Amino acid sequence: MMKTRILVSLLASTLVFAACGKKEEPQTLPAPTPAPSVEPAPAPAPAGIAVSSVTTGSAIGADKKVTVAADSFKPNDTLYVSIDTTGSGTANLAAKWTYHKGGNVAVVREDSMTINTTGPATHEFHVSKPDGWPTGEYEVAVMLNNQAAGSKRLSVK
Repeated sequence: MMKTRILVSLLASTLVFAACGKKEEPQTLPAPTPAPSVEPAPAPAPAGIAVSSVTTGSAIGADKKVTVAADSFKPNDTLYVSIDTTGSGTANLAAKWTYHKGGNVAVVREDSMTINTTGPATHEFHVSKPDGWPTGEYEVAVMLNNQAAGSKRLSVK
């Protein structure tokens, strides 16, 4: 009986050790579902710059706006063009002054500037001739990024 007891003890011990040493299969968890891809919204396109008005005159204020609007000038006047723009961004603004006589056109002056605005703005160009302008017809053509943006006919009397 002693042998039986020893045998039962050994058998029980073997079962206990086998149970303790049994490795359980790891549970396989489903892969986490990735969060939906959220791409940042594209930045809004810049509004761009547009010419809203072209005004000529013989005087301007500190705000670059024409204070004495005119399209007819005296020979000793300085000719101003005030250009109002809207929108924002960077652009090239240019003015081309020409003299017209008998079907001929002569360039008086060409100016340009790079503008960088964040909203409505006013810009100006001007020409003067200390010894006086010849009488006749003139024109100032305004260009924005090499595209026609407005023009004004002027006369000197």
